[in-house]
Amino acid sequence: MIPAAFFVLSAVNLTFDCACSVFSNRVPSQPPVMKVRYLLSLVFASTALLADEAATPVDQIKIKKDFKVELLYTVPKTEQGSWVSMCLDDKGRLLASDQYGPLYRITPPVLNGSPSETKIEKMDLAIGAAQGMAFVKGAIYLQVNGDEYQGRGLYKVSDTNGDDQFDKVELLRGYTERAGEHGPHYVVAGPDGESVYVVVGNQTPLTEFTQNRVPAVWQEDILLPRIYGRGFMKDAQAPRGWVAKVSLDGKQWELITTGFRNEYGADFNREGDLFTYDADMEWDMSLPWYRPTRVCQVLSGSEFGWRNGSAKWPVRWEDSVPPVKDIGPGSPTGTKFGYGAKFPAKYQEAFFINDWSYGKMYAVHLKPDGAGYSADFEEFLSAQPLPLTDLVINPQDGAMYFAIGGRKTQSGLYRVTYTGSESTAPAPQPLEGEVKKLHDLRRSLEAYHGAANEKAVAVAWPHLGHADRLIRNAARIAIEHQPVASWKDKALGEKEPRAALTALMALIRHGAKEDQSAVIAALDQISLEGLDLLSQITLLRNYTLAFLRLGEPTAEQKKSTIARFAPLFPHKDVGFSQDLCEMLVYLGDEGVVAKTVPLVNGAPSQEEQIGYAKSLRLAKAGWTPELREQFFKWFQRAATYTGGASFGLFIEDIKRDSLAGLTDAEKLVLQAILEAKPEAKAPTFGAKQLGYVKNWTVADLEKVLHVGLEGGRNFENGRNSFGAVGCFGCHRFNFEGGAVGPDLTSVSGKFGPKDLLESIIEPSKEISDQYGSMDFKMKDGKLIVGRIMNLKEDTLMVNINMLDPNAIQSIKRSDIASIEPSKVSMMPAGLVNMLQEDDILDLLAYLLSKGDPKHPYFRTK
Repeated sequence: MIPAAFFVLSAVNLTFDCACSVFSNRVPSQPPVMKVRYLLSLVFASTALLADEAATPVDQIKIKKDFKVELLYTVPKTEQGSWVSMCLDDKGRLLASDQYGPLYRITPPVLNGSPSETKIEKMDLAIGAAQGMAFVKGAIYLQVNGDEYQGRGLYKVSDTNGDDQFDKVELLRGYTERAGEHGPHYVVAGPDGESVYVVVGNQTPLTEFTQNRVPAVWQEDILLPRIYGRGFMKDAQAPRGWVAKVSLDGKQWELITTGFRNEYGADFNREGDLFTYDADMEWDMSLPWYRPTRVCQVLSGSEFGWRNGSAKWPVRWEDSVPPVKDIGPGSPTGTKFGYGAKFPAKYQEAFFINDWSYGKMYAVHLKPDGAGYSADFEEFLSAQPLPLTDLVINPQDGAMYFAIGGRKTQSGLYRVTYTGSESTAPAPQPLEGEVKKLHDLRRSLEAYHGAANEKAVAVAWPHLGHADRLIRNAARIAIEHQPVASWKDKALGEKEPRAALTALMALIRHGAKEDQSAVIAALDQISLEGLDLLSQITLLRNYTLAFLRLGEPTAEQKKSTIARFAPLFPHKDVGFSQDLCEMLVYLGDEGVVAKTVPLVNGAPSQEEQIGYAKSLRLAKAGWTPELREQFFKWFQRAATYTGGASFGLFIEDIKRDSLAGLTDAEKLVLQAILEAKPEAKAPTFGAKQLGYVKNWTVADLEKVLHVGLEGGRNFENGRNSFGAVGCFGCHRFNFEGGAVGPDLTSVSGKFGPKDLLESIIEPSKEISDQYGSMDFKMKDGKLIVGRIMNLKEDTLMVNINMLDPNAIQSIKRSDIASIEPSKVSMMPAGLVNMLQEDDILDLLAYLLSKGDPKHPYFRTK
């Protein structure tokens, strides 16, 4: 618990010696008059340490067993601002930047020394406001994201006379952009020692490059017009969210990757692979195009699919690349591998990532997987509030240092050390065996990215049909950098289906309008028989790209494409089903409306319903009065759904476009429905009719668990039950659903049937550290229960309803008496009391199978 005395420290209890200690620690470089003024404020003010001058105390920070956290320094906000970025110099000192102010150099105390020995030096330079810092070959490289000094850009700061004082500031490259926080972020030393990598968010357009690994044929590539909701950055189009390699003199700039939204931190692993932590628009939470924060490998020449509004590319489209791991809702900031820390080997190898808004540092444990990586993650440390900004590992003392602050919130500097008995000897695990061969193959193909090479086609072509998606991607990009004439006929004549799909995608992206008929003919020759799900999705995506880039389909092409794909719709895979729906609406299929309206009204999640409604809003053919009525009644239900700050506006966009397709006569017939007010009741999902069954206990079902899950379960009923009791409202599962609660996709690897059942029926028995709520006891006696989702200066924005990401209550820190973990889960109890026994067993089978309808749970006995 954080006591009220933490926020208001009586001057009566502050001894002169204590005051002098705090004084000398916090204002070492201020002029005498400021020192006296500050000391007097400590001794004589009735509230000597106000709420806005109190860094989160270490006894409120949860951290993994046998690790220790020290608070080394509480940053005086009015004098030294709020620190957001750090790096380490060659003497083991920390360098830090205020978000809106100057740079500081920090000499931390020796291990087991007094925090009061922390030495703070303000650097006398006309530069600051850096969101990223790197120390390379004696110079500081800064990513400045503010106009307080010389403007946004990449800067180099040097010590020209060797007196250990930096005195020269050079602008290496300015950025053209609007104001905002989604611009220049991290800067990372390149593994070659001769470069830095700059990480830039989606508010900053591309700069000029001397070399480009990403084929410069970027388009929006969306089949139906998007909707915008609030329209944040409405005019920003691809390419955005990029990473570039820059020579140390700033003269050579090479574009590496695009398509992130607001990736912030980044770091290289031992193999020289770069990873970053990306964020989506939190206003879009609970909408089908929302993507949780995610760890991504920065892959050469690749596209990660950010587009504005509803147009973000889903992971299933192969003209983009997938993330390594979805993390969940949050606000990514600094990242670092644990190399050099005197931690157990597991944590030395971990990729540490900071979430600013929820106050969590995760340890991401990467695992080689094919030509790339997969990952597990765990919460390493957390508190509320704990606005984590950056971290560094100091190999000289083996400690981790991290800072909190940002957006003028209270800033502090902390140190983490390991105090347990486990060995801290380094134990790197190099790539080996088949995985090493695949990684080496990917890198050999990436060597052909960025320039024409007469060997590239011959080398890359055999790998266009490779079983590994990242190998196919690397091979396609190598081909795309070669003159189209050298491989166009080869693409049109490729007979192996998987290779043909990749080759034709490359040709569509670089071809001309006169290639359209030949490309469509080649696609028509690829049989759906024998294609796996991803290949079927890629085939459909290729038709989409061909119609967008090479020319609209002819009447005959429309007819044949409808005949080919209409029988597949609706599909059991929700993502593919929604792609099919969008294509059939685009082509004017007369049967798509009758198939889609029941899905809009009966799908078990609001995301799925909205996804279908977004396409159906533009359908012209196939409407009947009954279908119109059913469709427009859905908007009354959708008005009870919840989501992020843009959620309601997106629903309004769908309704507006749907109304535009009505005649005046049709509007008159539907007037009563269009003007009806939504019912004031909780939302319901799916066609499943629910009523109270009983107050289920674990004991009621334990005896039938193993027998009941031996086979013959109903997949569709399990999915519908998941939606009917509201699980999709909070939880993400197989790339759909909400994001406020834990992602349940990997639940089968963590829970057995009984444990999973217990967590559903008794959610407060063991509350997840990652998603636990807090009790905010206010000075006026009120109790507010929720989770901090955002901060600004001295205000906490607390989510008080996990079913509604937009249910935010603002709390002034000065009004809080105490904060302590809640003993009651934000997940309601009794959710399954509306289900029959078979429904519960089907629900468990659905979760434990990872949503795989082919799992043995669903095989007929």
